[in-house]
Amino acid sequence: MSQVKRDMGSGSIKKLMLQLALPALVGQVVNLLYNIVDRIYIGHIPEIGGTALTGVGLFTPLLMLITAFAMLAGAGGAPRAAIAMGQKDRDRAEKIVGNCFTMLLIFALLLTVVLFTAAPALLRVFGASDATLPYALTYGRIYIAGSAFVLVVMGMNPFITTQGFAKISMLTTLIGAGINIVLDPIFIFLFDMGVAGAALATVISQAVSAMWIMRFLTGNKTVLKLKRSNMKLQKQIILPCLALGISSFVMVSTESLLSVSFTSSLARFGGDVAVGAMTVMTSLNQLITMPLQGICQGGQPLISYNYGAGKLQRVKEAFFCQFIVCVAYTTVFWLLIQFFPGFFAGIFTSDQQLVSYTAWALRIFLACAFSVGFQISCQQAFMALSQAKISLLMACLRKIVLLIPLIFILPHFFENKVMAVFLAEPVSDLIAAAVTTGCFFAFFTKLMKKQEK
Repeated sequence: MSQVKRDMGSGSIKKLMLQLALPALVGQVVNLLYNIVDRIYIGHIPEIGGTALTGVGLFTPLLMLITAFAMLAGAGGAPRAAIAMGQKDRDRAEKIVGNCFTMLLIFALLLTVVLFTAAPALLRVFGASDATLPYALTYGRIYIAGSAFVLVVMGMNPFITTQGFAKISMLTTLIGAGINIVLDPIFIFLFDMGVAGAALATVISQAVSAMWIMRFLTGNKTVLKLKRSNMKLQKQIILPCLALGISSFVMVSTESLLSVSFTSSLARFGGDVAVGAMTVMTSLNQLITMPLQGICQGGQPLISYNYGAGKLQRVKEAFFCQFIVCVAYTTVFWLLIQFFPGFFAGIFTSDQQLVSYTAWALRIFLACAFSVGFQISCQQAFMALSQAKISLLMACLRKIVLLIPLIFILPHFFENKVMAVFLAEPVSDLIAAAVTTGCFFAFFTKLMKKQEK
């Protein structure tokens, strides 16, 4: 068993948080490169870069949907496995690993068949024009064909982190992203494959990462081993995992619905240039949210393990460490975006019209980005404490209750309809952060008082 895992219940919280969160943070940032690198290269293809970038951006809702199903099993199963380990129930923890793997394979089969067939109709609904549909469809169908690898990587990697093997988890994404970065320019420019080359590079890199994960989880170094005997689905094992994972599923799948809402509204009020700007802003927004997920992945094993062991004072210390880092990160990123929007927009495209438009929109869209650190750190802490229902409620609040309705309501009150659509983001960010943070601190205060009694 790793030193980190042995110290989980007694070592320095700050040191453990650094050991767990830093590799997870790097892993999330590197994982983000899968999509961002594709978009950067695509946006700089001569003559067609802006249109191709807009087309690939229209595939985002389907990409998010695939990710959501991976999180349903992975983000739901990993905390359950950590709690079982804290309770010294290794057999149950290994059954959770096996059942979640089987669930991921089932999701992969269903999603590949359904999305590959429905892709053309769905992309039209998302706002694809005659100019952007060919690029969206080419990229999308190749990605969908390799979705099994994506599900295994994103769904099983949390089980490596939750055992304390954060460096191995980080290597999973480093290996895949490194291959993707190398293959992208070769396929896109050298072989002149365009967006098809970008998609193929991503699928190959995810396949290698999936093989790396399988080799580790079936090898001798892992604490919880993936065994064939544990892969038969048992409702008493898989249903609690899916129930806990529903929160992450809703968070990510509503990103898909959210993306559809944004692109359809922007296509109506601003045309392809507004949709293209949204593609860039979505990527930059992921630069905020995905590192936060990495930080919280580092905090989750500490919070879950000590919660399972009944050490609530250590749970409190781990949460506040996670909370402070999340808020500090989002505040710094928010300041950089507000002062240098043109720089960030120019990373993704050489189309000057698109750069100028995106720079204007960014200041509005991410006006309250600092508040996201409050919302995600508290919402993820609910998950680590196995509070699935309230975690789900907080996940729904920002996107389903606030953001999606505001996208369609605000244009009725502003003359600049596009600005009104972008304004929905900061308004919902601020309200959701205030409510989620307030609810968590009320819950946690009650939990600590219960321990004292």
